[in-house]
Parts: sequence; C-alpha cells; structure tokens
Amino acid sequence: MNKEIVNFIKKREDDILELWMDEMKNISDERAINIISDQVFYNTSKEFLELLISSILDSNEKYYDKIGNFAENVVRIGWPLTFLTKGLRTLSNILYEKMVSESNLNHEQANELLIGLDKWLTPIYDEMIETYSTTWERTFSLQKIALQELSAPLIPVFEKISIMPLVGTIDTERARLIMENLLTGVVKHRADVVLIDITGVPVVDTMVAHHIIQAADAVRLVGAKCMIVGIRPEIAQTIVNLGIDLDQIITTSTLRKGIEKALGFTNRKMVTVEGSA
Repeated sequence: MNKEIVNFIKKREDDILELWMDEMKNISDERAINIISDQVFYNTSKEFLELLISSILDSNEKYYDKIGNFAENVVRIGWPLTFLTKGLRTLSNILYEKMVSESNLNHEQANELLIGLDKWLTPIYDEMIETYSTTWERTFSLQKIALQELSAPLIPVFEKISIMPLVGTIDTERARLIMENLLTGVVKHRADVVLIDITGVPVVDTMVAHHIIQAADAVRLVGAKCMIVGIRPEIAQTIVNLGIDLDQIITTSTLRKGIEKALGFTNRKMVTVEGSA
C-alpha cells in the first residue's frame, strides 16, 4: 500500500504540492508563511514532500539524516511544530481525496487506503515531532549560551583598564557568569582597574546589589580595583533605602567619571587637545 501511495505522489507531485501549499496558506497562521519568501516556501514544501517519499524508498540511516536536516531547516526559518503537524494531516486528506476520486475506489478500498495512510504517516508524525523538538532544544541551548556570553563581556578599553557593561535584568545564573567573566578577564587582560557599568540595569534590588558586591570583592581578591559606575539617582536612593553598604566600593554616576578615576589609578589622566571639539 505504501509504495502505491508513493507512486501516486510521484506521478502527480506538482499538483499535490500546489494543493498542499494552497491549503496550508489557508489554514495556517499567516506569520508562519510571511516570515519566508514564496521561493523558500516552495522549496521547503517540496523538501517536505520528498521527505515523506524517502521514508519508503531510502534506508533508515539515510532517511533519519534527511529528517534531521529538514528539522534543522524548519527551526532555522521559524516554522512552528504545529505547522508541520497540520501539514501531515493536510497531506493525508489531500492524498485520500485524490486517490479515492481518481482511482474510483469503493467503500472498502477507501477504508483500506485510510488505514494505509494512517499506518504510513503516524510513525513519520512521531519521528518528526521528536526530531523537531530535539533540534529546537539544541538550537535554543546554543543560542542561550551565545547570549549569555554576550550579556557579560569584559572589554579592555585602555592598558590595564577594562569595562563590563551590564544591560537588562540580573538573575542568579547571569550573576555567576558575570563573576566568571570578570575573574577570567582580569587575568587575561592584566587589568589593574575594572569598571562595572550598571547604566543599563533597570532594577537594582537587594539580590542584584549583593551579586554586584560579590563580583567587586572577587576582583579585589585577584589584585585589581573594582568600580561601579552608572549609578542613577533612583538606584542610589534604592541602595540607601535597602541599607546596602557600598563603603568599600568606589562608585561614580557616569562611565566618563569612572574612566577618569581609573586613569588616575594608573597614573594617567584625560587631557583636552587644543583645537578639538
């Protein structure tokens, strides 16, 4: 039965593909279609149909490679899993209706076809869900790692002076990353002064302040000075209200003032060049 279905698809591939694409455009969320060009939609849809055919004709190893590559492709272009599951159900309905009408199947034969389609597509359905989920989780994990690495960079700006600009909220996981990057960066860049810029941190509560103080203490333990810059008036008021002790930490309201102090610590200073704006 499966080979009969495959032969039917191969003979009418263009018609089936066109019907499937039209139907998916009608029943799917527009965002799933609009995020890609018409050509990419056609190519991916064609790959989808060929993948189903290969489940019968190819060896298991070759088929699993194809389904893995397809899953990576649809995750990359942003198709949700529901799009694929709808796609399989839609294709099953199209094949059933065309085969029944074009082959003049009687009631018993139509039932056998329905059972055959179900037996063929159900394992593919299950495999596609599992592969897509695994691919999405792996992609998400890699993206999360990349974002974490970018979320707490230590940047050398002058000899022996580095800055860590922080943007967004700080949770326990990110605080751990900040600590690691600070300590590694101080040694790597041979920094004598490190500036932690919290201008882009929207909220500084007790937990956030505790994490930042811990990071500053750790920097001092490896022989460098640590400054916290970008303390806005509302953050200063919050720190005072929370009773957080920053007596042992150098603070400034702006990054510029922090750099001026850091240069002073390394026996340098900013000068205005004659004729400069």
